[in-house]
Amino acid sequence: MSSTPPPSTASLRGRIPKVPFWAQILLGLVVGALLGWAAKSGDISWLSTTLGKIGDLFVQLLMLVIAPLVFFAILVSITNLRNVSNAARLATRTLMWFMITSLIAVLIGLGIGLLTDPGAGTGLTAADGAEPKKHGSWLDFLTGIIPTDIVTPFTELKVMQIVFMAVVVGVAILKTGEKAKPVLTLSHSVLELLQKALWWVIKLAPLGTLGLVGTAISTYGWNLLSKYATFTADIYVGCALVLFVVYPLLLAGVAKVNPLQFFRGAWPAIQLAFVSRSSVGTMPLTQKVTERLGVPKEYASFAVPFGSTTKMDGCASIYPAIAAIFVAQVFDVPLEVKDYILIAFVSVIGSAATAGLTGATVMLTLTLSTLGLPMAGVGLLLAIDPIVDMMRTATNVAGQSVVPILVASREGILDRAAYDTANGSQLEDATPQPERQAAPVAA
Repeated sequence: MSSTPPPSTASLRGRIPKVPFWAQILLGLVVGALLGWAAKSGDISWLSTTLGKIGDLFVQLLMLVIAPLVFFAILVSITNLRNVSNAARLATRTLMWFMITSLIAVLIGLGIGLLTDPGAGTGLTAADGAEPKKHGSWLDFLTGIIPTDIVTPFTELKVMQIVFMAVVVGVAILKTGEKAKPVLTLSHSVLELLQKALWWVIKLAPLGTLGLVGTAISTYGWNLLSKYATFTADIYVGCALVLFVVYPLLLAGVAKVNPLQFFRGAWPAIQLAFVSRSSVGTMPLTQKVTERLGVPKEYASFAVPFGSTTKMDGCASIYPAIAAIFVAQVFDVPLEVKDYILIAFVSVIGSAATAGLTGATVMLTLTLSTLGLPMAGVGLLLAIDPIVDMMRTATNVAGQSVVPILVASREGILDRAAYDTANGSQLEDATPQPERQAAPVAA
């Protein structure tokens, strides 16, 4: 009597449709919102605690590798520039486009804030907020870049100090030459290991979404959101204008590429940024999608890590502009034209203060201190920060991918065939792909 052999694991796997990553994230978002609403409305403490633990664990796993990841990513990116023709010009134009897009973003933030008056009629006072744990000032920003030792920046996650050390070591490796080759080889290997470990964490993003969104809703509910309704809407509208209007116009007008194809290729990084609220935590995926979109690996490995610590259109441009207007209106402090110019200056020059981490408290305190506005205003915005930070970070990460595409296109090194066929709907293994040689750039 013959029997039908059981189906193999491979055949079963082939019959089960693979759920796209974006759909997994969306499912986590919906389920998290429902569970958070249930925990809040039913006062179910154990559910709120569970959601909080899930979200905290996901963020902790991201943060675990951030310090070494930043160090080795920046170090390797600096040394990779030796393989790129006209590296100095590429670096200069990257920084120039960072500043241009930041200026556009802050002007949009100021315009929305002036049109909507986000702080008017809220009824909020300093007593409604908590005192921020971190403050920012220009002196702190400038002196805080240089570490006092090599251990503290890693244990206390002082990202700009880590970046400083990585740049110094990277330049030293380039100057040392062949004798430093073993150190450079080890750095590449460590970076690949860190990216692999972080990729495992990234695959947990749907579960992290469930916990983080559920916690936000169960903790804050809709009553708090109502007091900050205009402010929250302003942040989301401002970021959406930059993300879905400014960036597409730049891609179409400057890079001469299809903007819709950009979102098709970069969407995995944008949605992970929305969930994780960390530009640095998203950096390996951002670099991967940027390379998929035709930017040479040698250049992308410099531009993306550099942008992940300094390019913050959401956190450092739109947010502080609207937040400064919000705080000024809550405390009835009139702002003049020179104050708005100062906001734009701080946003364009001081964006590195955000350091690619969750939240933008340091950047906001830097802005408020420059304008002479009450620091108590920061405490008012801490309550709503997790809600608005998701959209801010998504905008940050999109910009960190857009600028390398703009520069690569203008320099004639963009692989347009790769751009036109990029597809981010299915996540692949994050192991770095073999390097493509950058096309020489005409002087």
